[in-house]
Amino acid sequence: MNYRKSKAAVDALTPEQYRVTQQNGTERAFTGEYDHHFEPGIYVDIVSGEPLFASSAKYNSGCGWPAFTRPIDETVTEHHDATHGMIRTEVRSKFGDSHLGHVFPDGPADSGGLRYCINSASLRFVPRHEMEAQGYSAYLDHIEEREND
Repeated sequence: MNYRKSKAAVDALTPEQYRVTQQNGTERAFTGEYDHHFEPGIYVDIVSGEPLFASSAKYNSGCGWPAFTRPIDETVTEHHDATHGMIRTEVRSKFGDSHLGHVFPDGPADSGGLRYCINSASLRFVPRHEMEAQGYSAYLDHIEEREND
């Protein structure tokens, strides 16, 4: 698949999705649709469609945003963020350049110790049973492997 940011995809965003992904916004804690969502599948960039996180890496951190221990592949980039009087590591999608959220070193130690704190507004969920039809069949075995860890 060819993942990229297009004008049509950006134009199709809701105002909240645009604010988060294109203007580096943050949705209010505990308001995102994926905070307590744990169905098997993958989460992809709402703009480019690139695979970002597997449901098997998702956990309930209690922070108010979807939390993951690791990305699926190297489709998440990290950037220094010194906004709002804090030093943080911002995460963005590699091909869509969408603002996703931040990564913190306070995740589960037995899973690498990272917490990818991600805005629901930057994600689209693809259920496992729809992955092949939506062009994500290459990730089916990847998802199943991680769910059996």
